[in-house]
Amino acid sequence: VTAVQRTWLDPDRIDKARLQQPRRSLGDQLGHGVRFGKARDVLLVGEGVETVLSIRGAFPRLPMVAGLSANHLGALILPAGLCRLYVARDRDRDGAAAAERLRRTAESQACEVVDLVPRAGDFNADLRRWGLAELRRRLLQALSAEDAERFGRS
Repeated sequence: VTAVQRTWLDPDRIDKARLQQPRRSLGDQLGHGVRFGKARDVLLVGEGVETVLSIRGAFPRLPMVAGLSANHLGALILPAGLCRLYVARDRDRDGAAAAERLRRTAESQACEVVDLVPRAGDFNADLRRWGLAELRRRLLQALSAEDAERFGRS
């Protein structure tokens, strides 16, 4: 464990708590993220835990890492041996810049990069607005045929 992230949730509604800073982190985050599964040759990375958990609901067997912010996403240290990297960024300038920094890193390691851009601001907003089935359908179109077969089975 190199760091810890805490998110306070509102017990009365489906959202983060109404605090000035509902998220807090401790530790050495730069270059690291929250891992879901073990990456070998394929990995999906996203800006935040909410984004990654939203996509994980649709693809529970696909290894994922939440970078915890756009800046941290762009600075992720990628595991050796990756062949394909899916980058689930937010639909804003910071997300685009972070994805581009990570793309350069991945391509310098001979890794194919596929950008995943939400219809709304982030993939959690997409999930909440259009539902899990639509999120899954839309993302299946972006996955390579091999990865759709490998990770797309429910």
